[in-house]
Amino acid sequence: MSAIRVGSAPDSWGVWFADDPRQISYDRFLDEVSAAGYEWIELGPYGYLPTQPEKLRDELDARGLKLSAGTVFEHLHRPDSREAVWSRIEDVAALTAAVGGRHVVVIPEMWRDPGSGKVLEDRSLTAEQWKRKTAGMNELGKRMFEQYGVEAQYHPHADSHIDTEERVYRFLDATDEKFVNLCLDTGHISYCGGDNLAIIERAAERIGYLHLKQVDPEVRATVEAGDLPFGEAVQLAVMIEPPLGIPDMPSVLAAIDTLDIDVFAIVEQDLYPCAPHVPLPIAQRTRKYLKGCGIGSVRFH
Repeated sequence: MSAIRVGSAPDSWGVWFADDPRQISYDRFLDEVSAAGYEWIELGPYGYLPTQPEKLRDELDARGLKLSAGTVFEHLHRPDSREAVWSRIEDVAALTAAVGGRHVVVIPEMWRDPGSGKVLEDRSLTAEQWKRKTAGMNELGKRMFEQYGVEAQYHPHADSHIDTEERVYRFLDATDEKFVNLCLDTGHISYCGGDNLAIIERAAERIGYLHLKQVDPEVRATVEAGDLPFGEAVQLAVMIEPPLGIPDMPSVLAAIDTLDIDVFAIVEQDLYPCAPHVPLPIAQRTRKYLKGCGIGSVRFH
């Protein structure tokens, strides 16, 4: 039977960086995510939570929390980048595995700065850059699994080179399902104009992990019209709590339920930056909403 294991992440508490004065402390995040009724969490940016396995394990155990995954960004399309990216991945994979996590969510770096909007690279990859990225992910996905026992889940992202539905398929077609699968972020797919249900149908065997979020379609239209950078879009509240946006969450969960898989579905609502009092009530309402969607395989443990 399917099991959709719902958790949350530092991102839902406005955490984008390892250290930022506009973010809440990690102990407050851990206290509040537990108080909201979630048991599963992600590491967030490496260095936000303790990086010593014993200390991190103690902090999680004290609150009845468990780790589903670590997260890391990659720029494998750039020449001679594999070892630098591997160094990042290895830190995250080692810590994740040490405290019982089984996944690392790998995210493509953005082609423009999310805050300033400064264009850092061309919006599209050349054929050679595509080859470097996909071959690099195959290699590093294999290394992290063989050395640390964690699985690479690739996360398409707004303002990155793997963003649209078409590019998601191209990436999946060029990577090895034994070592690289898909973290389907419902919000980023909708933000980039994609169809989450179509991806679930076409790439069912590649769905290895989920991020649950929704997009405000009116804000998204404003973002698209002005070609606004992702960070500015987030500050305009483009990511919104369910059921106020798209995609339709019960339909997504029902489609995943039919796949007969055991998968994490981590609530990850981009809120950076946000006032400290904002995240907890949203997290509580979101948990209640997801529990009430009528999908029997949804669980919080």
